[in-house]
Amino acid sequence: MSNCEVLCIGEAMVMVTPIAGGRLDAKSHYILRAGGAESNVATNLAALGHAVAWAGYVGDDPLGTIICSELEAAAVDMSFVRRITDSLTGIYFKDPHEEGTSVFYYRTGSAASTMGSECFDEWRDANPQALHLSGITAAISESCRDLLQGLIVERVLGDALVSFDVNFRPSLWTERDAPVELLELAQASDIVFVGLDEAGALWGASSAEEVREILNLPAVVVVKDGGIEAVSFAPEGVTRAPAKQVDIVDQVGAGDAFAAGWLSGMLRGSDPTSRLQLGHLVASQVLTSTTDSPELSLKDAISASIRSDMSERDSTKNSRKAIRTK
Repeated sequence: MSNCEVLCIGEAMVMVTPIAGGRLDAKSHYILRAGGAESNVATNLAALGHAVAWAGYVGDDPLGTIICSELEAAAVDMSFVRRITDSLTGIYFKDPHEEGTSVFYYRTGSAASTMGSECFDEWRDANPQALHLSGITAAISESCRDLLQGLIVERVLGDALVSFDVNFRPSLWTERDAPVELLELAQASDIVFVGLDEAGALWGASSAEEVREILNLPAVVVVKDGGIEAVSFAPEGVTRAPAKQVDIVDQVGAGDAFAAGWLSGMLRGSDPTSRLQLGHLVASQVLTSTTDSPELSLKDAISASIRSDMSERDSTKNSRKAIRTK
């Protein structure tokens, strides 16, 4: 699959969320959708017009079928997905309330947690321009930690750019040293996305500049400060862009949407400011949705905005080369 721009690798689960303002209780009605950090990025990138694939394991069960069907309908290439007959697909439930949204995960022993170094041969034919990965995968099992070690540190899939979202989930790291492991993976990546709150919890950073001092090896570090701003540290210099102000319905998935928008801008050869602005634009659509990805009509609006506001640039190849240079 030589035309693959981005290969997103990780765990996809089925998300269960109440509809019509409901809570997680016996009275509400629910919708089931595919969810997961890397698959969210994949669906958003596909909606933005990119050739993207998602790779991972799901159970050979109805939940696995929901994930595969939804991602295929979103134009995500599923050639690198394996259905596992003796493991189940993970699932998570959202409980919206006045203070935000609580999320309850049921993923222990999931099909995705069995991924390991045997995947390398399965995915070599993807030949992507970039990989997108997250710290969640490293946390769900030792074999998945080895998987990311190979993909990020050892670069077993070749010279593709490595995009890494720290995605620190404290509940997944109860028996391992998250600050050390996530720092190693981030430092070995080309592009790193991290929330300022995450960097504070992991490494004690209190500003974007302190994050950059800690993550001093990646060519690009993008620090997200909630609804305030995002700051990128790149070969072109330091760039800041304020977040879009919207009426928030649900914050879950907004970080994945931001990463997809930023990566879309990078693939299009746009300047650092435009990349941050596009990240904010895509994230704003998720913030106003009850699911982890915008509805198709909203994605179409985003794509139309890109076509009218961002011209395709001939410098795409040179832009990626600059990111690769450390």
